[in-house]
Amino acid sequence: MNSQISWGARRAGQRLLLALVLAVTAVSSLAQTAIESVSGSLQGGAEVVRIDLSQALTAVPAGFAIQSPARIALDFPGVTNAMGRSTIEINQGNLRSVSVLQAGERSRVVLNLKQATSYKAQLQGKSLMVVLDPVAAPAPDAAAVPAFVESRSRDVLPLKDVDFRRGVNGSGRVVVALPNSQVGVDIRQRGQTLVVEFMKSSLPEGLRRRLDVADFGTPVQTVTTFQTGDRVRMVIEPKGAWEHSAYQSDDQFVVEVKPQRVDPSKLTQGPGYNGQKLSLNFQNIEVRSLLQVIADFTNFNIVTSDSVAGAVTLRLQDVPWDQALDIILQAKGLGMRKAGNVLWIAPKDEIVAKEKLEREANVALEGLEAVRTESFQLNYAKAADVARQLMGGAAPGAVPVAGGGASARLLSTRGSAIAEPRTNQLFVTDISSKLEQVRGLITKLDIAVRQVLIEARIVEASDTFGKSLGVKLGGGTGNVPAASGGMGGSVGSSYVDGTAATTSGTFVSLPAVGQGGYNPATFAVSIFGENAARFLNLEISALEADGKGKVVSSPRVVTADKIKAVIEQGTELPYQVATASGATSIAFRKANLKLEVTPQITPEGNIILELDIAKDTVGQSTAAGYAINTKHIQTQVLVENGGTVVIGGIFELTESSNETKVPFFGDLPGIGNLFKSRGKVSNKQEMLVFITPKMISDKAAVR
Repeated sequence: MNSQISWGARRAGQRLLLALVLAVTAVSSLAQTAIESVSGSLQGGAEVVRIDLSQALTAVPAGFAIQSPARIALDFPGVTNAMGRSTIEINQGNLRSVSVLQAGERSRVVLNLKQATSYKAQLQGKSLMVVLDPVAAPAPDAAAVPAFVESRSRDVLPLKDVDFRRGVNGSGRVVVALPNSQVGVDIRQRGQTLVVEFMKSSLPEGLRRRLDVADFGTPVQTVTTFQTGDRVRMVIEPKGAWEHSAYQSDDQFVVEVKPQRVDPSKLTQGPGYNGQKLSLNFQNIEVRSLLQVIADFTNFNIVTSDSVAGAVTLRLQDVPWDQALDIILQAKGLGMRKAGNVLWIAPKDEIVAKEKLEREANVALEGLEAVRTESFQLNYAKAADVARQLMGGAAPGAVPVAGGGASARLLSTRGSAIAEPRTNQLFVTDISSKLEQVRGLITKLDIAVRQVLIEARIVEASDTFGKSLGVKLGGGTGNVPAASGGMGGSVGSSYVDGTAATTSGTFVSLPAVGQGGYNPATFAVSIFGENAARFLNLEISALEADGKGKVVSSPRVVTADKIKAVIEQGTELPYQVATASGATSIAFRKANLKLEVTPQITPEGNIILELDIAKDTVGQSTAAGYAINTKHIQTQVLVENGGTVVIGGIFELTESSNETKVPFFGDLPGIGNLFKSRGKVSNKQEMLVFITPKMISDKAAVR
């Protein structure tokens, strides 16, 4: 009997305990408040966001507004998300979407706006009404078309120049010379092109063209400029991921297009952290739950390893979400790997161990993967050179030994490359992944090399001047017959009639010297005394020579980029060379004009020239043979395409002045000129070297 009563009492106690548990559960479920729906509408011209909850709130939730990005955040303590999703797209008025983020027993509602504004919140039963303040609409012209300068002139003025240059870090710069600083410029992006318009402007015929600038290695491919009405329109077509900026300085307008550096391992592209800002304030929250909050805020899917555990306490205010995630990972010693829009988060040691196993497995698979042979037809590059590069410097044409590669070897240990010079084909045997790498490498190597025309002008100019002045002074004695007259007869002659004879002598003999291979001109005067008993002879000689000369040598040569070219013309002079045994032989030495040049085209379109120019001529004759007059220049210079530069010059000036005179008499004033001879020589020689390089391939087309 007692046992039955005891068993009945135990059954009654169990039933009472179960009822108490169910009651507590029901009460707690009734006490938990949840967000059931979120909607947006326009009421009386105002934007209203309605948040419906399972139970009425006792007070308006605390919130704050963010200017950039434009957001309003409301915190609901003790409230869960019962909608089954975290983002509601609205796209109405100023409201883009609404995000509901839950962390533990707390939820945050984020209103994503188009423009920053303030708000008012009030409770209506079980709903919270959020009224957004209106935003002033921007001026449509200013928003649609950003203008740099408003045109203040009604006259249509022509543009001066349109040029393209390569900037730093692979950027392309379109430089436009404006007629003045008052020209209005509008720039806007249309899809993958940039459209620039110059108001109240005209385009000269020489600038109406389409520039193909793909060879500069920038995102810009073409720049097309044409006239449309009273304005000039320029269409810039870049490719790939790019960003642009524009600025104007006085009468120069510049549009710069830069490539976006894409790092697949970064969460957001660009320097630093660029994610949307968020605020986090949690006390002792589990790391896995915190990562889920960030996953709900972003567009990434997060896969968390089972070994991720622990809790963290943090308070972050308006921090980019990628920076917040980086801080959390560093604080807990975690690592991250990104694949598309999926993030795998695990301890760093676990990630390193997994990657190591994957690489070891890949290496093992390469050793087991079947090899195949593929042929490549080369058009510009030599097959033997490409085979040598693939084999890391091994000799092409022979079957290489497996495993005998070099440090720069591209093929695997079982791969080989054989070149066929007759057809310029390359046969590569390797696994599929290596063959794909070889195909990509050949695509970049087998391209046409740009050619350069180099023209040199060697100008040699000479200016010579010589002057010489001299005298001869002499005298004699004798009689002259009356019939001959006072000034008759010739000095030094004798008369055969027997009446008299004359004799003469030279006192001073300082005649002028010849110039330019010619003898000087002379002028003689004989003066007789009374009865012709005595006479005086004076002979003046003078010569002046003036000469000018110019020699122009213009060697030209065409060569490919980074390929040395040599052109020469001249004479080889023989000379005897003695050997140790005493025998002699004939050798030759060149006296010629030589141009040796190696061009290098820079990414900016300029040309670097390695120059070696020699101008040798035959000199004077010596006992050992002819001497060689040499002029030699060796230098490196940077020249713009089609420009001309003077790379060097040699200037020689020789001046000499001499005077020969009779002592004492030559110093007498006036009459001393009869006792002296003067000579003066001036010789100028100058050599200049001009270089003009020009790229032959010009792909610019006139529109």
